[in-house]
Amino acid sequence: MNVYLGVIIGYALLLILLGHLVGKHVKGAADFFVGGRSFNAGLLFTTLIAANIGAGSTVGVTGLAYKAGVSSWWWIGCSGLGSLILAYIVGPAVWKVARKHNLYTMGDYLDFRYSHAFRGVTSTMMAIGTLALFSGQLLGIAWILNVVAGIEKLYGIIIAAVVVTLYFSAGGIKSAAIVNIIELIVILLGFCIAAPFALQYVGGWSGLQAAVASHMADPARTARYFSWDGLGTSTILGYFLMLTPAFCISPGLIGKVYAAKDEKAVRQGTLWNGIVQLLFAFLPMLIGMCAYAAFPDLGNQELALPKAMKEMMPFGVSALALSAIFAAEVSTCDTVLYMLATSLSKDLYKTFFHPEISDEELLKVSRKLTVVCGIAGIFIACYMANIITALAIFYSLMTVSLAAPFLFGLFTEKASTKGAFCSAILGVAVVLGLKFFNGGKGLGILNSTSLGILTAAVVMLASLWIFPRKQEAGEKK
Repeated sequence: MNVYLGVIIGYALLLILLGHLVGKHVKGAADFFVGGRSFNAGLLFTTLIAANIGAGSTVGVTGLAYKAGVSSWWWIGCSGLGSLILAYIVGPAVWKVARKHNLYTMGDYLDFRYSHAFRGVTSTMMAIGTLALFSGQLLGIAWILNVVAGIEKLYGIIIAAVVVTLYFSAGGIKSAAIVNIIELIVILLGFCIAAPFALQYVGGWSGLQAAVASHMADPARTARYFSWDGLGTSTILGYFLMLTPAFCISPGLIGKVYAAKDEKAVRQGTLWNGIVQLLFAFLPMLIGMCAYAAFPDLGNQELALPKAMKEMMPFGVSALALSAIFAAEVSTCDTVLYMLATSLSKDLYKTFFHPEISDEELLKVSRKLTVVCGIAGIFIACYMANIITALAIFYSLMTVSLAAPFLFGLFTEKASTKGAFCSAILGVAVVLGLKFFNGGKGLGILNSTSLGILTAAVVMLASLWIFPRKQEAGEKK
């Protein structure tokens, strides 16, 4: 057996075993969805950062750095900024509401704040976008298995789906949080060790600069590669408008915040998560640039990370680093499955089809739907172009439709259901209109997603005066 593959298989079996052991202690939906609301700051930090360092932040960003250089930092950097806003502004506020009214999901909050109908529409859209996100994570794992063992893309996707579905379906967010502790240690240790080895392989920073200049043979292009705005102002602004709010309103992250035992745990755990993201962003950026210096002719840029991990360092470090990538992808996969399971079981099935379902039956339904989503993710991943494309579909759809209604609803009583619907519908309409009638391009320095997000925010703001919410006597707050 390929030794690298043996290490990864052993690691995967350990994750499944841990998920099964924790799952024995999960007795109801409260444990499955919000971990009994018992997470301290350390456990919340672990499960948040493990969720945020996934295929996009590793394989995807390394591939982006392979192509664009230093400016690839902004993908994770903007995510980290969003996490800081979650820590100090959004997280504590939504945790208080969830604790007071026993909310389990983002959909619970949207139902509580607006209406059943708005919950249903947004949950359906989120389920579609989340399947795209899940497929992106499966692709990340498939590329690792392809490089280390020559496993075909389809079989790599199937293996990834089986591993994460087995351990998450057993215990939900509770098993994911415990497994995330192991995953986080492997992720951070693997990348922190791998980056210096990659840089050493190409002769240090000066060797990296020389190699890139030699491959590009164009001083202007080389300068852009080492520039913070190399991707272009429009792209970086698009990342900021799409990713920064996404990482304060993502249903998966909000659900994890619900699991905190108190407000202090929310602030501390989420703050640590944001700081680590901002620092971690330099590692895949550096590895991707070194991969370009060493292997400038890769046919697929998303093979840059597993290729670098396998070829640019000693076996022991290489095995740890490849396990770190696998851990990163799997840890985010469980968060995505959590989002899917909650949207489909709690937000849609219970709300619209079986309102009287018992806690125990809801747990069974959630586990079954987790398996169904795992199977659906396999089919979608087979047709997805690349990881960044998959993530962009999810983040665009989520931020355009949810950011303005969620944030305005959280911080002003005047936000109404009519305003929320208009904001979400017009924001998505702008994005789709530009996609079909303007070739997906935006206007000026704003791309289509940025324009959709700004449109949704302006419409939501205007709705506070055009049709403000009228609170009835005795209505809960």
